Amino acid sequence: MSQTGSEPATPKADAERRRNVRVATICALTFFGMIGAAFGSVPAYRAFCQLTGFDGTPRRADAASSQVLDRNLTVRFDANVRGDLPWRFTAEQTSQDLKVGETKIAFFKVTNNSDKPVTGRAVFNVVPSQAGRYFQKLQCFCFEDQTLQPGVTVDMPVLYYIDPEFAQDVNTRGKSEVTLSYTFFRSTEAAPEEAERPHPKG
Repeated sequence: MSQTGSEPATPKADAERRRNVRVATICALTFFGMIGAAFGSVPAYRAFCQLTGFDGTPRRADAASSQVLDRNLTVRFDANVRGDLPWRFTAEQTSQDLKVGETKIAFFKVTNNSDKPVTGRAVFNVVPSQAGRYFQKLQCFCFEDQTLQPGVTVDMPVLYYIDPEFAQDVNTRGKSEVTLSYTFFRSTEAAPEEAERPHPKG
């Protein structure tokens, strides 16, 4: 008379099952660890780019240049809005002529065209990318969220200079133009209470 039901597990089958469970567990831990590392590395990557000028990211400076060279340069400005952000964002000047090391101020204008407060954040880069490490910002609206109330228009200044080392670097010394480009996108990091906080004008 034959027996019904599953056959008792053999030692070999038990060992194989334990090995499969162990491999699946390791894969799951690795997967979630990589996701956590990716999200955790975003602020660090942003700070690294701002510090080094990597990938065309302008650097943030604490003081104006102590040296101004007799070397002319044209800085062009580009302004964009991405995705579903209901803002109008423009550069008040198409370009500026300056000397390397000279401090300049450029203005951008942004309007919230919606009927509710909206928070956005600007990402930015410099073209050519080799010039990013020499584009120094003394004041900028791009390092934090900006909340605009319905229908509000604000001017956003950028105080900057081109580091004199720009003229010595073999990758940039022959360049006569650089472009500073901004793109505003809807911020996903704003706290709910910030939505009601008015943005200062000017």
